[in-house]
Amino acid sequence: MNDVRASGLALIAGGTVLAASGSHSPLTCPLRALTGIPCPLCGMTTSVEETFHGHLGAALAANPAGVLAVALAFAVQLVRTPTIKVPGLVQISVGAGMWVFELHRFGVV
Repeated sequence: MNDVRASGLALIAGGTVLAASGSHSPLTCPLRALTGIPCPLCGMTTSVEETFHGHLGAALAANPAGVLAVALAFAVQLVRTPTIKVPGLVQISVGAGMWVFELHRFGVV
């Protein structure tokens, strides 16, 4: 199993446990706690949890990338490719987009 498939499986397992637990994760963003500025991953735990509960509106509001991460996690379990490569420019663009979304969501910009 390659790293991407293993990571996808870990996300599915973690999301399933979190959704079944009935309680929200107490994790907080260290950057936001120290500076008040959200990081690009702020809201991901909530988004994944809401996606597993089937509340896509709430999941998209928390962080749209969480819905995408869950969808991709399931997709990579179904596709049997030896490796999956994502170009660096795509990774940077997605990260920047996530950060702009979170900065806007928290009223920083």
